[in-house]
Amino acid sequence: MTHRPTPLNADLDQQGQQRRHMMLAAATLGVAPWLLSACASTAGSAATGSAPARPQSAGARRRLGPLEVFPVGLGCQWRPGATPGVVVDSYSSRFDRPAAIRLIRQAVDQGVTFIDTAEAYGPFLSEDIVGEALQGIRDKVVLETKFGFDIDPATGQRRPGGRNSRPENIRLVVDAQLKRLRTDRIDVLLQHRVDPNVPIEDVAGTVKDLIAAGKVRQFGLSEPGLQTVRRAHAVQPLAVIQNEYSMLWRGPEAEVLPLCEELGIGFVCWSPLGMGFLAGGVRADSRFAMTPITDFRAVSPRFAPEVLPANMALADLVRTWAQRKNATPAQLSLAWLLAQKPWIVPIPGTTNAAHMTENLGAASLSFTAHELQQLNADVAAIRIQGDRLPPAVAVLSGVEAAPKR
Repeated sequence: MTHRPTPLNADLDQQGQQRRHMMLAAATLGVAPWLLSACASTAGSAATGSAPARPQSAGARRRLGPLEVFPVGLGCQWRPGATPGVVVDSYSSRFDRPAAIRLIRQAVDQGVTFIDTAEAYGPFLSEDIVGEALQGIRDKVVLETKFGFDIDPATGQRRPGGRNSRPENIRLVVDAQLKRLRTDRIDVLLQHRVDPNVPIEDVAGTVKDLIAAGKVRQFGLSEPGLQTVRRAHAVQPLAVIQNEYSMLWRGPEAEVLPLCEELGIGFVCWSPLGMGFLAGGVRADSRFAMTPITDFRAVSPRFAPEVLPANMALADLVRTWAQRKNATPAQLSLAWLLAQKPWIVPIPGTTNAAHMTENLGAASLSFTAHELQQLNADVAAIRIQGDRLPPAVAVLSGVEAAPKR
């Protein structure tokens, strides 16, 4: 790529536009604009020998702490589109509200028992859609939602300060979530991101009180620091840790998955298809929209034009293995996650009912121990270039809560 010098004013304007696009894209993860601006300004048993190979299968059900769910869930992360009535995801896909409702109901009809959403998705829109879709079938699913960002309950605007897990705010948020979700209880309540200003003991204690009141059943954390997990678990046992995890991002394998195994916590994978990359939806020359709605991949370093061609080696590998297993790339990618641990549940999101049905097919795909060993080795041999998230979003992961005094 050739870069030509630009006038100073043009360069500053380009930086401003990039910062605004980062803010819009990261808003889908609940990131506060003030934090994005600040960060943008400072960022620069495998089988061996001749031993018989046992199939590594997804199995019929998965354990998330004390809960039992179908191996593949459904992520519902949507926001209003640029056109009234249109609902969009973070990756340039769109449909309307009735189609979103039909998708959720079709998923449940096809066996999905785990639905994930959050207050910050919209904000409020995704919870409202999920609540409407689950009318009459609520008892068939384990419903997971999240709190933790500082959002004005009247306007949906994010307040200065970014995160808010103060006990009084958690209680207000949960009451509002119950109304939007049109239910009397939240099966799994997650802290969306750790609040560095609130001791996790206070957060866990508040959720424990909500459990005692019957408003919540189980507690979880998303992208937390390791010590925060231990501290929270000591107050109120965790059912779920939710982190990004896929063949494109294997970070949880180092410390988070071993901790989950030690403590008996289930693991939910967000972005299990690598933002569409592993499903075959990205090419070496793909470019992602910045307007009118920013595609999150446009500000994600691993999708940058200068590194994307090299990263396509992983997409090629997935496609080759999918052909070998008579599966689609999406099914192969999800089945790989399911084969890692029996308490892992991916939650792929989609706006396409056919893709949703395709994703569920991963639950019936199995590997022999030798196949899994080889596939793991093949994936490990590919080095992904570019960070997984923009700095302003990445800084929210792995945070440790304030100490209890």
